[in-house]
Amino acid sequence: MIAATAVLAGVMSGFGTSTATADPIIDQKALLANPIAADGSKIAKAEYKDARSIRLTVFSAAMDKNVTIDVQRPADASVPRPTLYLLNGAGGGEDDASWVAKTDALNFLADKNVNVVQPIGGKWSYYTDWIKDDPTLGRNKWKTFFTEELPPLIDGALGTNGVNAIAGLSTSGTTVLALPIAKPGLYKAVAAYSGCAQTSDPVGSEFVKLTVETWGGGSTDNMWGPEGSPDWKANDPYVNAEGLRGLDLYISTGNGLPGQYDQLNNPYALPGSFGLANQILIGGVIEAGTNFCTHNLQGKLNQLGIPATFNFRNGGTHSWGYWNDELHASWPVLAKGLGI
Repeated sequence: MIAATAVLAGVMSGFGTSTATADPIIDQKALLANPIAADGSKIAKAEYKDARSIRLTVFSAAMDKNVTIDVQRPADASVPRPTLYLLNGAGGGEDDASWVAKTDALNFLADKNVNVVQPIGGKWSYYTDWIKDDPTLGRNKWKTFFTEELPPLIDGALGTNGVNAIAGLSTSGTTVLALPIAKPGLYKAVAAYSGCAQTSDPVGSEFVKLTVETWGGGSTDNMWGPEGSPDWKANDPYVNAEGLRGLDLYISTGNGLPGQYDQLNNPYALPGSFGLANQILIGGVIEAGTNFCTHNLQGKLNQLGIPATFNFRNGGTHSWGYWNDELHASWPVLAKGLGI
């Protein structure tokens, strides 16, 4: 719910009699409303970075902290436009492993009539609601943030048309399948790149533990309880795949074998011979696992009669060159859901 929304004319009156331009959000340095989510979450600060970009500081009541949100405005913002939520991987965009640092995502989307929203934060959390605060990873209520807190703030402040899609890679390739199930109707389209839809079976749970515990230093007991607890299944997109019905779906993965971007000195390869070996060996094993998961999801969706576009690449590791390509390839599916 949005409280205290303001009409555009009222907001602009505070800036004199300047004529409205293509994007009043940027040109007038003003948000369209003063939205507040139902639980009290709100926009604490807005920084106008350039002619198309805004950095929002959003206070999450559920997590009792501020979250950074980067926004790229539509090519033509003279009328309300839809929103693409673009999620980073396990590091939450807090490191250099992000869409901005590793791909041409924003350039690719620059001529599209869509708000691009990138949250920064939540590393190693799987962007889910944890049942307990973690001594290392803190309080994580990301499902609440993405489904209840952030959307009304984005819609109210940026004057969107309320139509949403979501895309993510790696661990967020799981998240972007889970969130539409948790909040039916919030998203119209989903693109998941190199994710594992399974979280509660032995294969899926190992992916979760690798991210949360081995890399992040947190405890999955604080996340969903001991393995086998109800929350492991409740957050499993494979188990709950019926909730994906009606969405425009694009789901992709490589097979773990070295591909075009797994070469020394390739711009999308990790630097040096050690980096390349890491990408081929570790990235290959991870991508082989996501390939297994994705084939399982395809079988489940076929069984349920839920249509989806799948892309199984003949090569490729768990790395950014392929995810950049997949964002481009998935755009027609996302655009269909967004109505553009």
